[in-house]
Amino acid sequence: MLDDFMIRALLAGLGLVLATGTLGSIVVWRRMAYFGDSTAHAAILGVALSFAFALPFYLGTLAVAVAMALAVAWLSARGQGVDTVLGVISHSALAAGLVAVSFVPSLRVNLESYLFGDILAVSRADLIWIWSGAILVLGLLIWRWQRVVTASVNEELALASGISPERERLILSLALAIVVAIAIRIVGALLISALLIIPAAAARGFSRTPEQMAGSATLIGALAVICGLWGSLTFDTPAGASIVVISAAFYALSLVFYGKE
Repeated sequence: MLDDFMIRALLAGLGLVLATGTLGSIVVWRRMAYFGDSTAHAAILGVALSFAFALPFYLGTLAVAVAMALAVAWLSARGQGVDTVLGVISHSALAAGLVAVSFVPSLRVNLESYLFGDILAVSRADLIWIWSGAILVLGLLIWRWQRVVTASVNEELALASGISPERERLILSLALAIVVAIAIRIVGALLISALLIIPAAAARGFSRTPEQMAGSATLIGALAVICGLWGSLTFDTPAGASIVVISAAFYALSLVFYGKE
């Protein structure tokens, strides 16, 4: 069954939304959309380093994404504005990655697949990395769920309850780094943030509890993957972009029927 590239693409997409549905909901609550986008941009440097030093692709990308998350946490804890730090680090890492790519001829040919994704080229080995990373992120979020929700809703209440908002923010940053590392092969660096944010934003309009929003975002993401792959196969459109377009359609429907973000 796994010899069929469409089956592998479907399994990869569903594995990814297993993590992005819940994580994306938290990102929307905490207004961390820019962080996800910045981490995705910085991951291009990880791609370049992986090829340059013959490292496993996912490990190199994850290493850079985690390093960025730790750097942002360290600098923001010392009074630096988070938006400023993210802008400096993400754009610097993206520029460094593009410069590094120029020294790796074999990567220059494939760079577009890492910017825009190539879910149809997912291999069996990729599926292992994707599902392992997704289960790890989902398990981490389930373990920290109540603490993360409390810190997201009210930081003063979290502090009074003995919860450190900074620690929860760091955990979320590391979870985002893992998702970016496993998603860059599927939807690409330029579309990762969209897959994180749009299904969660669509679910927000009709959800009444955090758990309902996370579950609905996961379902919307899964439907977007299925419909996007069908559209790509039928109309010969880019698969990753098609998935995001379907997600955007669900968001538009949510606005029409529920009238709020």
